[in-house]
Amino acid sequence: MELRLLVTFEKVATVLSFTRAAADLKYAQSSVTSQIRALESSLGTELFDRLGSRIRLTEAGERLLPYARRIIELTEEARAAVTGTAEPSGSLTVGTMESLTSYRLSPLLEYFHHRYPKVRLSLRTTIGDETRQALRQGTYDVGFLMERETEHTGLETEVLTVEPLVLVAAPGHPLVGKHPEKADLVRQPLLALEPGCAYRDLFEQELKSLGEPVEFMEFGTIEATKRAAAAGLGISLLPEVTVAAELAEGSLQRLLWEPPFTLRTQLAWRAGKRLPAHVRLFVEQARRLVSEQG
Repeated sequence: MELRLLVTFEKVATVLSFTRAAADLKYAQSSVTSQIRALESSLGTELFDRLGSRIRLTEAGERLLPYARRIIELTEEARAAVTGTAEPSGSLTVGTMESLTSYRLSPLLEYFHHRYPKVRLSLRTTIGDETRQALRQGTYDVGFLMERETEHTGLETEVLTVEPLVLVAAPGHPLVGKHPEKADLVRQPLLALEPGCAYRDLFEQELKSLGEPVEFMEFGTIEATKRAAAAGLGISLLPEVTVAAELAEGSLQRLLWEPPFTLRTQLAWRAGKRLPAHVRLFVEQARRLVSEQG
């Protein structure tokens, strides 16, 4: 197997698009297609299922991907060792979530981009089970989690910071200034992100313990959820870091209810995985920059 074919395969497998892979690698799309076909021919198996305009990895492709990444990483390390290159380089695919990307990770991403420009960062927005599964399969190198549990099967995890949660509503909401019980909350219009978001799921479980029906008005983003709450559409439980500006300016008010669960922002990677030098650097800087914010 030629290294350049594995590099192309790894890129296509990561972005799941021949067009995007060609742009990232600065190839013509026909070259990418030809290289993937050449690799499939040499292995005697198909690596991608073509589903109209979409593609996905076959079982063979899923098995090859972690080996391809390991070969690429070892090649880059060997080149650096032989040439004496001190500057870290390589690809780094990071699973993350909107609340962390927008409100916690900016200092880390800016630092890494400027300090290590030869490291190719790719962010993938997923949450919970999707992120953990992608880490176990080797699709992501590392992933950020915001969970109550700090131990996850098949993963090594480092807790970066406790993530305070706050229940918010518009100024003038009837529960502002009071100490509401769960029964008071379940009677209010509830705003949240989609299921699978850890704090939404835990909040829902807590309210359902009353035995009453619980319904949420769902929004695709935290920004949309905040705007809806500020407009008086209902109340929402969100990470405090995501609403700090609105609480400071007064467009949202904190309700005097403390959630009976604690979430922690964590960085995880597949258990037993040998982290290349540039991935270890990312972990170290995440530990420093994200923890400092807490």
